[in-house]
Amino acid sequence: MGTLLELDLTRGVLETPPSSPVAAFRARHLPTLRELVGALRKGARDDGVVGVVAHIGGNRLSLAQVQELREAVADFRTSGKAAVAWTESFGEAGQGTVPYYLATAFDEIWLQPSGDLAITGVSVQAVFIRGALDKAGVIPQFGKRREYKTAADTFTEREMTAPAREMASRLAESAYEQIVEGIAVRRRLDSARVRELVDSAPLPAQAGLDAGLVDRLGYRSDVYDELEKQLQYDDRLLAERYIRRGPRTLDEVRKNLPWPQKPLVAVVRVTGAISVGRNSNSPMGGPGSGSDTVGAALRAVADNERVKAVVLRVDSPGGSYVASDAIRNEVLRLRSTGRPVIASMGGVAASGGYFVAMPADVIVAQPGTITGSIGVLTGKGVVRDALGRIGISREAVSEGANAQMFSAQEEFTDEQWARLEEILDRIYKDFVAKAAQDRGLPEEQLESLARGRVWTGADAHSHKLIDELGGFQHALTLACNRAGLDRDEIAVTSVPHRNLLSQLKAPTTTDDLAVSAAPLTLDGLTTGLYSALGLPPAGVLRMPFSWEIG
Repeated sequence: MGTLLELDLTRGVLETPPSSPVAAFRARHLPTLRELVGALRKGARDDGVVGVVAHIGGNRLSLAQVQELREAVADFRTSGKAAVAWTESFGEAGQGTVPYYLATAFDEIWLQPSGDLAITGVSVQAVFIRGALDKAGVIPQFGKRREYKTAADTFTEREMTAPAREMASRLAESAYEQIVEGIAVRRRLDSARVRELVDSAPLPAQAGLDAGLVDRLGYRSDVYDELEKQLQYDDRLLAERYIRRGPRTLDEVRKNLPWPQKPLVAVVRVTGAISVGRNSNSPMGGPGSGSDTVGAALRAVADNERVKAVVLRVDSPGGSYVASDAIRNEVLRLRSTGRPVIASMGGVAASGGYFVAMPADVIVAQPGTITGSIGVLTGKGVVRDALGRIGISREAVSEGANAQMFSAQEEFTDEQWARLEEILDRIYKDFVAKAAQDRGLPEEQLESLARGRVWTGADAHSHKLIDELGGFQHALTLACNRAGLDRDEIAVTSVPHRNLLSQLKAPTTTDDLAVSAAPLTLDGLTTGLYSALGLPPAGVLRMPFSWEIG
């Protein structure tokens, strides 16, 4: 008798815990990726846990999130406990490739008899709205460094440029290679056979069973009836509830005692768009990382003698150049104290997200992580004519030749465009030089890997842009090893972490102020809308956000 852990992956998974009461209420039933991974790790070592069953489908997970969960499931399976996945359908008139790839991490896969295996492959999609902008009267004016920095192409082009198509093709190819290899190994099939099956998909459930892609056909009740018969469990518990509950045995009580104090490994997160100022949580733009907040967290870690190592968790497409540079400087300052800093990349750590990770002692990413994008872009969309068509006009009186340089009402003059080009050259040169310095590569070699190009983690690893492949748990183990710590005798703390009482206290220093989230205002709504449209971009170190792997 014991507990059966349940994973419901149909709801989606959060990368970062909600940072505000409102966000926490809205996401109150959503687990974080770290919670699910931690629950599987703990459950593997808990004699009271008899197995795990996962419901797969629904909201899409990124390839990197799936790979992180696959690693956690593989760790759980080493305990010899049952690990079962079930679904109604791997895609119903839609993509089921990545969900199926996740399911193959489990020992047994159940599929509803009426379901399908829509394991139809991988595609990388980009959206172009130049035609719509022309019809609306919006004039897009963007500059970039270099040819692979394709975020602006959404607004300036009607189709993929040759460099963009080359990059997209390699992204799709790399992702497909990872998925095919993962399926082949777990289902004990030849890679060529997996590719044949993908090319013949969608497959009905019976065909998938005959091909060895699934193990059993049945409905949800059949899955649980079989598990109850095999495991004779007396309790079922969602994985996130399992990891959140308090200690239930004397050993768990001992491990949770505040004394003796355990050495700390701090986790500092950089999530969402990077900007100057404090962390934010826009209703339209999602969570964002401010250089003030992240910098204060890194300084607090540097000043805490109990912290022996740091994991910098990055899940960001980038943003502001100066904010990214400020965070990078704090990472270097922290490293100068002698404590190891391990960068752990999430689903995406590109452009500014790569900028803040590159000075770490070790960079860890999943094979499916989207990273790189060492390049620069900036510009604006001139909406003067578009507003004029609906009867809105705006007029300004200015002093200074360039007072209206970044106004959405005026096009760049030739002199202003030349100045913009100088800015792009300066920032790109600085980005490449610092990346070469941090990665220990000749500048010429680094520049050939830069040019705004986006890479999967697997390709970034082969080009030495990252050091190791793996997820958060692997990064945590590396941090412990470098600090000479026992992985099972540490405490992990998130910084900054403020309870409700501390949030109500008035700040006494600028660092106190920095760790509080920026207030939600109508300006934040406007900024989120403009960022979503890319008019203007959220910052010059922004990855091509229109790429979607599925």
